Amino acid sequence: MLAQETSSLKVGASQVDVTPVKFPSICGGTMVELWYDKVLDPLSTRSIVVANDEITLAIAIVDSNMIPRSVCDKAKKLAHEKTGIPVDRILISATHTHAAPSVMNFALGLRADEDYAKSLAAIIAEGIEQAHAKLEPAKVGWKRINVPDFTHCRRWVRTADKYQRDPFGEMTTRATLSGADHPSGPVDDELSLLSFRSLDGDRPIALLANFSMHYFRYKPGGFSADYFGIFSDTLAETIVSKNKNSDDMLVAMSQGTSGDSGWQNYAGPSKYPDMKEYSTKLAEIAHKVYQEIEYKEKITVDMVESKLLVQRRLPSKSRLAWAAKLNKARAGARPKNTPEVYAEQAEWLDQNQSVELVLQAIRFGDLAITTLPNEVYGITGLKLKAQSPFRATFNISLSNGAAGYIPPPEQHYLGGYTTWPSRTAGLEVNAEPEIVDALLKLLEGLSGEKRKSLTTDFYTDQQRHTLKEAKAANNNAESRGVNREE
Repeated sequence: MLAQETSSLKVGASQVDVTPVKFPSICGGTMVELWYDKVLDPLSTRSIVVANDEITLAIAIVDSNMIPRSVCDKAKKLAHEKTGIPVDRILISATHTHAAPSVMNFALGLRADEDYAKSLAAIIAEGIEQAHAKLEPAKVGWKRINVPDFTHCRRWVRTADKYQRDPFGEMTTRATLSGADHPSGPVDDELSLLSFRSLDGDRPIALLANFSMHYFRYKPGGFSADYFGIFSDTLAETIVSKNKNSDDMLVAMSQGTSGDSGWQNYAGPSKYPDMKEYSTKLAEIAHKVYQEIEYKEKITVDMVESKLLVQRRLPSKSRLAWAAKLNKARAGARPKNTPEVYAEQAEWLDQNQSVELVLQAIRFGDLAITTLPNEVYGITGLKLKAQSPFRATFNISLSNGAAGYIPPPEQHYLGGYTTWPSRTAGLEVNAEPEIVDALLKLLEGLSGEKRKSLTTDFYTDQQRHTLKEAKAANNNAESRGVNREE
């Protein structure tokens, strides 16, 4: 049964510190292990709880690189015990800052910082509990705007005569995370804002932003919330300063579909090469859009969840033999270079051949939110938005787990870092369309309407030609470890 409109919408918000206190700590977001012993700026978990007469749901956006499902599930269980919110009505998502403590083993060459990982679930639950305790009557509104100067395709393609070696010593790589001949695909440059204000005094309570930009950068040696933190704090301060009836509010920036996008513009000079200027300018645009939001008191709120079992791409016998040789030579030491990282990953994949994904969809009137535990290409986000039966949709990635990059099938033929088999990029070739279909089914269930037909080809003629060319050149992909050799 679809949720009905109600006038009893309530919202609460809370921000809790998740900055590490024990040093040194392993930094997440690097290829090999780095230990940091200082903090450049604080990290937070930002929580929003929404309730009406029929449903209560929670959204927690955490300054972390990626959070494994085990930690998310523990946090949800604790939050449920404290608040009564069902575990399948709780969304936990990592911002994807590359300068937070590591909480996942085998995230490339990294281990989890066990002390930090053990504490994180309880702190996330605490944030949800605090937000739940602050529930008050509210109204809701949303708005979106395209900001093409702030995100660009970071996965560029070389011509067919310029293949490069992958970590396994094979010439399979045409797509690289740097400038080459042309971008491999489109980006989603839409900035989305979901805002909550009080009924009493029209006071700002919380704002959930969503944008598809991977991360900016950080100074080596220190932990940081990256641009996600600067944007959120700057926008919150601006909104509060412009509202005489407010002395506090929460802003959270969630990660969109930026698996193949970043702030760098390889086609020309980047307009905002400084992280603080970048974040501040984006916050300025967001504030202008925020002022135009129209609010409703009566709105349909609902949330659904499903699970999807997906197979991983498994190493061939020859790949395992290659990995065994490197792993034996390490003699128990942590990987110190890219081949050693992927040798360790090959054995992990062989021992972990499938994974269950948690997928969710949330409805706020004619706005929908999908969540997926992956690093998602821009074209995937665009396809979800184009086919959604809702008036507007945005997508929050790295949610309720961390199942790695999901390149569309055609992108596997271009190779590159986001396709090399690992825990963070190891799902089967057809995982992306399977996940898209599952999410669209959730949206159909929420709306009671069928998905829209996909009538737009988001690739350019040049990109389509490159993908066709790469597929023809890689028709023996199975022998390169895309599927296990029998």
